Amino acid sequence: MFTEEIENLLSEKFKEEGFLDCFLVDLEQNGKYLIVYIDSDGPLSFDKCKEVSRAIESYLDDKKVLGEDYVLEVSSPGVDRPLRFPRQFIKNIGRNIAIKYNDADQVEGLLEAADSDKVLVSWEEVRKDGKKKIKENMQVSIEYKLIHEAKIQIKL
Repeated sequence: MFTEEIENLLSEKFKEEGFLDCFLVDLEQNGKYLIVYIDSDGPLSFDKCKEVSRAIESYLDDKKVLGEDYVLEVSSPGVDRPLRFPRQFIKNIGRNIAIKYNDADQVEGLLEAADSDKVLVSWEEVRKDGKKKIKENMQVSIEYKLIHEAKIQIKL
């Protein structure tokens, strides 16, 4: 399928100087509408998205896989999309996160740490002991293979 060819094209693009920290997050196609989500280990600039868009556009125009008229969108995933790769977790250390894991477990807290195998999330729990409120710092380490969904939480 042509999406594999786009993945290969992007794999080559991300070997170029200035794009070494970039990676493909997802491709979505609906008819003649193609959305390509890319990210980077650092800030993802508009210019990088524009250059990636031009490379894909050139391929699509040459191969005509979507015909003459199509819509192509290249962007970063945004905070509403789930994190999928360890690189994304590492990039977001220090931000609030919500994670669903195992079969029914869920945690919301601060993404304290992340590496190639797992994440560490911390939060504060308040419990009552008689009339006193006791604050406890809690932490959980979660392996990526157990995570069903993880999203960055924006606190206003």
